Amino acid sequence: MKLWDKGLPTDQKIDMFTVGNDRQLDLVIAKYDIKATLAHAKMLHKIELLSDKDIAEIKKELNNLTKEIESGTFIIEDQFEDVHSKIEFELTQRIGDAGKRIHTARSRNDQVLVAMHLYLKDELSQIKSLVKELSQNLVTSAEKYKDVLLPGYTHLQIAMPSSFGLWFSAYAESFVDDLYFVNAALKVVDQNPLGSAAGYGSSFPIDREFTTKELGFEALKYNVIAAQMSRGKSEKSTAFAMSSVAGTLSKLAMDVCLYMSQNFDFMSIPSEFTTGSSIMPHKKNPDVFELIRGKCNKIQALPYELSLLTNNLPSGYHRDLQLLKEGVVPAIQDLKASLEMAMYALKSVTVNEHILEDDKYDYLFSVDTLNALVMQGMSFRDAYMKIGLDIENGTYQPEKNTKHSHIGSINNLCLNDIRKKLDLV
Repeated sequence: MKLWDKGLPTDQKIDMFTVGNDRQLDLVIAKYDIKATLAHAKMLHKIELLSDKDIAEIKKELNNLTKEIESGTFIIEDQFEDVHSKIEFELTQRIGDAGKRIHTARSRNDQVLVAMHLYLKDELSQIKSLVKELSQNLVTSAEKYKDVLLPGYTHLQIAMPSSFGLWFSAYAESFVDDLYFVNAALKVVDQNPLGSAAGYGSSFPIDREFTTKELGFEALKYNVIAAQMSRGKSEKSTAFAMSSVAGTLSKLAMDVCLYMSQNFDFMSIPSEFTTGSSIMPHKKNPDVFELIRGKCNKIQALPYELSLLTNNLPSGYHRDLQLLKEGVVPAIQDLKASLEMAMYALKSVTVNEHILEDDKYDYLFSVDTLNALVMQGMSFRDAYMKIGLDIENGTYQPEKNTKHSHIGSINNLCLNDIRKKLDLV
C-alpha cells in the first residue's frame, strides 16, 4: 500500500529502489507519526470534519498501535511503502471509513516533516541531558583531582605544569559550548510544520495553532513553503550540533588513549574495561575509547554529507530528502551510545599522582623560575634570556613546586564558573 496509490501497478525494481530501507528506519519514527496523527485527528474533529464516533475510534486504535510499537510487535511489511501507509491501513482495517478520513488536509510530506521534527526534538533533548550529565561528572572528577599535577604539552613537547583538575574541567566547559549548538538546533526543530501539506497549504479550514499546542511545539512554522524547506535544514542543524559534541568527545577519547599508553602512564582504567591481543598476553587495549573516537569522527562528517544531499535543491519537495534519515538516525544512536560509554568508563579512571617525579619533566618549572626572577625585579626579557642560557648550559636547577599555587587558584576559579555555565545552559 502507498498513500499515493491510484490502483496502477509500479515496476518492482523501481519500487525496491525508491523505498530503499525506509521501512526499517521508519520504525524509529513510528511513535511520532502516531502522535502527530492523533493531534491531526483531534483538529479535524474540532473543525467538524470527523464525528464524535470517528475521533473516539481513532483515539482507541492509535493508542493500541502505540502499545504495539512499545512492545516491539509493530512491523512494516513489504507491501507497505512506509510507516505512514502502514498506520493508515491499520486504522482503516480496524475502524473502517474513519481510517480513510485521517489523511484529510494532510500530505505525506508534512507527515514526514512533523514526525521528524518531533523525533529530532526528542533526541536532541536526550543528547543535551547526556552531555550535561557527562560535564557534571567531569567537574566532579576535576574537583577530586584538582591538586594532582599533570604535564602540559604544546607541539607534543613538554610545556608547563597543568593538573588533572584543569584537564577534566576543560572538557566540561568545552561541552558547554557544544550545548549552545544543541540548543540552537532544538530551536530550529521546535516548530510545527503540520498543516503545510505538500508545501502549499490546504483549502480546508484547519487550525494549525491547535496542533502546535497539542504536539507541544514552541512555535508554528507559519509559511507553508518554509515548512517544507525545513526538511533538510532541521536535519543539518541537528547534525552540526551533534558534530560539535562529537568533536569534543573524540578529542577526550584521544587524550585518554594517549594518557593510558605506557609512554605517558598518566592514567589507567580497570582491566575489565580493556581488551587483549590474540598473540600478546600483556596487552590491555583501550578499545572503548578508540571506538568512541572513531564513531565521533564519523559523526563529524555527517553535516557535510547532508549538505551535499541538499545544497543544490530548489524549494519544494524532492525525493532526495528521503536519504537524510539514512545518515541522521544511526548517527544519533552512535552519539548517545558514545556519551553513555564515556560516562561509564571515565568513572573508573585512576590517575597517576606521581607523574612529575620523572626527571624528564624538570623543565616544566622553568616558567615559574623565570616569573620568580621578574617578581624580584629583573626584566622579563633578561630573565627569559638567563633561564634559556641556564637550560642550554645544563646549569638550570628546577625547584619542583608540587603544590603549585597558581594551578590551584586557576582550578578553583574554573570549577565555580563552569558550574554556573552548566546551570544556565
